[in-house]
Amino acid sequence: MPVVEIRDLAAGDLDAVLDIRTRAFGPISPGDAETWRALVTPMLAEGRYLGAFDGPRLIGTARVNPNVQWWHGRPMSMGGVASVTVAPEDRGRGVGRAVMRATVDRCADLGHVVSALFPATSPLYRSVGYEHAGAHTTMTLPAEQLRTLAGPSGGVKLRRMGPDDVPELIALLGRVYGSTRASGPLCWDERSWRLWLDDDDDFCYLADDGFVIYRWSDGDIEVDNLVAGSEATARALWSLVGSASSIARHVYAPVEPGDPMLWLLRERSSKEHLRQSRWMLRLIDAPGAVERRGFPAGVSVDTLIEIDDPQRSANTGTWRLRVGSGSGALTPADATGNIARGITGDITGDITGDITGDITGDITGDDVTRLPIGALSALFAGVPAATLRRAGRLTGGSPDADEALDSAFRCDAYMIDSF
Repeated sequence: MPVVEIRDLAAGDLDAVLDIRTRAFGPISPGDAETWRALVTPMLAEGRYLGAFDGPRLIGTARVNPNVQWWHGRPMSMGGVASVTVAPEDRGRGVGRAVMRATVDRCADLGHVVSALFPATSPLYRSVGYEHAGAHTTMTLPAEQLRTLAGPSGGVKLRRMGPDDVPELIALLGRVYGSTRASGPLCWDERSWRLWLDDDDDFCYLADDGFVIYRWSDGDIEVDNLVAGSEATARALWSLVGSASSIARHVYAPVEPGDPMLWLLRERSSKEHLRQSRWMLRLIDAPGAVERRGFPAGVSVDTLIEIDDPQRSANTGTWRLRVGSGSGALTPADATGNIARGITGDITGDITGDITGDITGDITGDDVTRLPIGALSALFAGVPAATLRRAGRLTGGSPDADEALDSAFRCDAYMIDSF
């Protein structure tokens, strides 16, 4: 097999990229193709679009979107991997894995501490450290049920939202996801948001603590995104969507696992139609991700974990995980539990200060919880330690350590957006 070269894509490659994309995912309309070009062209100079080449011929691609993702209410830089494609005639040659290995390294180069993607197939992404983490849930509702959610008149002021409102929108998401201690939802960069909000087919409305983007779809309503920070705003936005009930019978909407709207509905059917697509997560910089993640304020953890990451050697090794007062840290340790070096920077709460001394007590190999980077990524996203242990992905440690890890990382990870 000829050597596959991975390199940055340029503007002159976009026709070939679009050809492979169409062959992989099906045809797109001229308008969607124009929007796609507007989205990806600025990313080329940033090194966010990679191509695999067999000589002069493009045979595979992957793109890294510049996203922010919240974990227990705290934001961190996330590389949203999309448009992973391989030309049909070149499948089975290992092109996809070569592209994804380069993509993981590129996420690190771009400063993303975590990366997420929606998989068409799991084995490829597991082979480079991604693991199933959370869900994107879409619910089908009768439009009439939403129309009746309206609260007292004049309670919430809604206004039409456009590209110039993007800074306010981004700040709003930070407030809502921070206060609700959300895990998994993302925010686009300002450039991408401006592109989305300039779409004439979408109807966009903004409140002080919420927004909605929706469109008509085959005579029904399709919600792209709805976020609300209070009951009054949730009622106002959902009832706005439902106001089309004289024409639209159904509303298709992405929802949180415990979306407040489900508790506002007057009637809920025992046969609610829910459709889930799963997404996968990878920690690119494990200590950086732990440092930036939020944790439950009342949880205190001090345990050892051993990480195996064949691709990102900086993550591999034995680490001391400490969580306290809502913050966490991974500090490198040698096999006996002695700290190899201190944490850089201050960490608030119980874990602030000098932890460069020896860990007290005798530590044996059985005291260390061992897991590959994919399993750590799943644990980070709230997958229970018992699940990973029974799947053979987590070994060593003790029941007490499993319970401590669960208490620190437990969450119901979700996304409203898909990409």
